[in-house]
Amino acid sequence: MKLGTRGSALARWQADWVRGRLAALGVTVEIVVIKTRGDAEVDRPLQELEGKGFFTKEIEDALLAGRIDVAVHSLKDLPTQLPAGLALGAVPARHDPREALVVRDGALTTLRDLPQGARVGTSSLRRVTQVRYLRPDLRVVPLRGNVPTRVRKALAGEGCDAALLDLAGLERLSLGARAAPVDPLDVMPAPGQGALGLEIRGEDGPTRDALRQLGDAASARAVAAERAVLAALGGGCQAPVAAWVDGQRLFGRVTAPDGAVQLTASAQIDPQRPEAAGETVARLLEAQGAASLLAR
Repeated sequence: MKLGTRGSALARWQADWVRGRLAALGVTVEIVVIKTRGDAEVDRPLQELEGKGFFTKEIEDALLAGRIDVAVHSLKDLPTQLPAGLALGAVPARHDPREALVVRDGALTTLRDLPQGARVGTSSLRRVTQVRYLRPDLRVVPLRGNVPTRVRKALAGEGCDAALLDLAGLERLSLGARAAPVDPLDVMPAPGQGALGLEIRGEDGPTRDALRQLGDAASARAVAAERAVLAALGGGCQAPVAAWVDGQRLFGRVTAPDGAVQLTASAQIDPQRPEAAGETVARLLEAQGAASLLAR
């Protein structure tokens, strides 16, 4: 079986993890590294790029062409609408979905602790907007690069005093020692954050069967509910839409680009129809004016 992945350290870790799980089931695996548009434009904030699927399209093209059998994605990067002929084959057990704060001064462990005017590095519009809402006095500065590079810059005070990253990526790369988890009600994660999405060709039954043992039903339900919020609002992966499941309750959030307005809604999840909760949360957000915020 051929697994397609990006070439970053985190992407390779994820693909190696999937390979190890499949090897334990007796499947021989080859990893194929594919460069994506998001990798090529490392110096530009993602919200300045047009379109969707910055980190997935080239891998999906290889999957459709039969050059690979499985595309290994960070699920938060995968658009909610998959190309015709492709399907989500499995969602393995999810890692901690929370955001994490990496700060040069190790005594500061929350965004609320940062001194006035401190520089917070991130190039995620979702994070930018929520930081501006929570702490309008902070300076949000662009921060691109792979995970180790962003951690190094934050710890060295290179262009920023702190950085926001997802906790799962840090811990997978053994970089979590200087990271403090962020309360999801302060900065809510991206839909699907912390989960892997294993994408396949829809008609490839043998590959789907091989991946079935890697799937985790609870994780799949949670991310289905979260991604349904994004899908119902019509937002792409870089839209300032956040979602988070706490137990059996789904929270969703939309924040204005300038951080002046933030809308949050929640709904109970029906385990048999998790997407319904996402659609309900999206409608509640729209009733509060989410469409006008996204249009800004």
